[in-house]
Amino acid sequence: MACESCMESDNKSTDATMEFLLVGFSELLFLRILLFLIFFIVHLVTLAGNVMIFMAVVMEPSRPPMLFFLCHLSVIELCYTLVIVPKALLSLIVVDGSTISFVGCAVQMHLFVALGGAECFLLVAMSYDRYVAICQPLHYVAVMSEGLCLRLAMACCVGGFAIALGLTVAVFRLPFCQSHRINHFFCDVPAVLHLACTQSYIRELPLLAACVLLLLLPFLLILTSYVCIASALLHVTSSVGRCKAFSTCVSHLAITFLHYGCATFIYIRPKVSYSPARDKMVSLVYTNITPLLYPLIYSLRNKEIRGVLRKMLRRKKIAQLN
Repeated sequence: MACESCMESDNKSTDATMEFLLVGFSELLFLRILLFLIFFIVHLVTLAGNVMIFMAVVMEPSRPPMLFFLCHLSVIELCYTLVIVPKALLSLIVVDGSTISFVGCAVQMHLFVALGGAECFLLVAMSYDRYVAICQPLHYVAVMSEGLCLRLAMACCVGGFAIALGLTVAVFRLPFCQSHRINHFFCDVPAVLHLACTQSYIRELPLLAACVLLLLLPFLLILTSYVCIASALLHVTSSVGRCKAFSTCVSHLAITFLHYGCATFIYIRPKVSYSPARDKMVSLVYTNITPLLYPLIYSLRNKEIRGVLRKMLRRKKIAQLN
């Protein structure tokens, strides 16, 4: 993108008093109200589903590793939707877009990338849990101890927040043109990079590095885990046992493909192929629909979650009767 009117200096162009204008969906004249109602309902259902899973797991006295990781996944999804969706809903009802400060934009980007990165790492931890459960069943209890699960969860969060901090600092140190109109409903990395007064691909290296660390490397680790799982299942003589073991991985695989599929489509591509209208629609689905599918997938496919939810509802019914 050519820069016709850059700021006088890089420091001034990224002054903390600067504001960005989030254009949002101003081009959708007649569909905004309908989309607002749809995604507002989706947002409420998503919050309710994740809160229900979180409360059910917390109230369960004995929590196996998979439930422990699901509890953390629900917390991440709750924070993730609260960071992005309210601003998205606002963009659907404000005609001329909404403003966000330079610091607010940086904070929103950091939290969005950090929570998404923590989820990527958490999916790796969950794949390792499935690997140990299927490939080393006799050592499962000893290996997947409570201490290890807690350390893995903390490492996921710290890793995601550290990489996101580096990416956010690198992006907001770029010189921006005088036009601060972000053609998006939140401060997404490609949309902000599109405003940078530079055509150099060196400026995209932080995003490339973050994609390698948050997307490519975790996906390769998950793929390695499932290659080992598939190899182990080939040696299982009983077809019933093989299907039962694989069924414990279906929900995790579904969420992995949803998460990495959308993220890869948006972030792993050159800057020249950036399309604001397409990105906004994909991001709207990515930040609203996929968080709704996560609790639905785990509630339908995971026996442990279904059992815990039944216990919670049973306790609630007994409390009401008493």
